[in-house]
Amino acid sequence: MPGRKKCSSATVAKAHPVRTDPLLLETPQYPFVREFAAEYLRRTREGMWDDSRDALAPLALESRERILDVGCGTGELSRVLAAESPGTVIGCDVDSTLLETARTRNGVSAVAGNALELPFPDDTFDLVVCQALLINLPDPAAAVSEFARVSNDLVAAIEPDNAAVEIASSVDREERLEQRARQAYLDGVGTDVTLGSDANEAFESAGLEVCETRSYDHVRTISPPYEEHALTVARRKATGAGLADDRETLLAGELTEAEYGDLRSSWREMGRRVIDQMQTEAYRRSERVPFYVTVGRADDR
Repeated sequence: MPGRKKCSSATVAKAHPVRTDPLLLETPQYPFVREFAAEYLRRTREGMWDDSRDALAPLALESRERILDVGCGTGELSRVLAAESPGTVIGCDVDSTLLETARTRNGVSAVAGNALELPFPDDTFDLVVCQALLINLPDPAAAVSEFARVSNDLVAAIEPDNAAVEIASSVDREERLEQRARQAYLDGVGTDVTLGSDANEAFESAGLEVCETRSYDHVRTISPPYEEHALTVARRKATGAGLADDRETLLAGELTEAEYGDLRSSWREMGRRVIDQMQTEAYRRSERVPFYVTVGRADDR
């Protein structure tokens, strides 16, 4: 186990590319936890941490003995942790279907469990980490406190700021419409999906001193030749299906039914322009989502 050091004051050091988006469902067993489909997790996490892992340096993965990845989903982060650490990596999630995929990752075992009631004794791990989990919980500090209970050293959270997503597209209306839809989503969603670097407040509320915060941008691009998924997304934009998936959340905020109808109509027209450009291989799109790696020490409580 690495020697424990007193936390220094929090810093933000720029690193490189990541991402998230909410397409959320409540589970009957844990109505306060929102889940993702396996394909959604695969798609939105694809390429994450492949370009740079500098922002993970404060986790000291090379010297960890037992790591817990809470809310591991299909094990996208667990895979990275196992590749960087000689220790044991365990993924934990409420969704048994997602865990089936997580268990296929090399060097990863997985167990079912709730982030607020982890099925482990105190001080079991020397690192407890989550990725894009706190943004989906109504009380992030309660989860961080539970993480600290089962850690004898570090606790870390990798969380996005979904309000700061940047879109660039060859379809000039796409960026403006996505900003409009995103704001309506932020107004209606029930948790803080903009948490990002403010995760340090959850750490402090849980009694942990923040050691360090680093940033990491996930950049995803679409360009020819187009993958089948990019074609599917374009078709869903043209039909309005993608926007309709989030209708309830969009209308839970300040957006009216009439405004939603206008947005969906404009969204479908934008989708048709995307398809037109794809047919001539002129369509280009990039998306940048900032993530923040917040690290605290459990024994500083």
